[in-house]
Amino acid sequence: MTTYSFRLYVAGQTERSQAAQVNLRMLCDSRLPGRYQIDVVDVTDQPDLAEEERVLATPTVIRMAPLPRRRVIGDLSDHRRTALALGLPGVATSTPLEDEI
Repeated sequence: MTTYSFRLYVAGQTERSQAAQVNLRMLCDSRLPGRYQIDVVDVTDQPDLAEEERVLATPTVIRMAPLPRRRVIGDLSDHRRTALALGLPGVATSTPLEDEI
């Protein structure tokens, strides 16, 4: 089974940063139970790492593995959209309306 690795970039312990952490963990627990790792990087403590990854806004999550890397910016509150953008298993790629078109 594939193990997923994520790096979540936040700026301090703001409400938005904490919401992103909670949302990412909930999403991973539901779609990747026991098959994920999350590293949280505070850009105020490690600006060089954020610059290296070209993180321009926080919160930003990058799927480090499996390749290719994918990134999502925001608090990750739309779980379906976030899962789709990160390429997580168990997400339908089309809606019923799109199937009819």
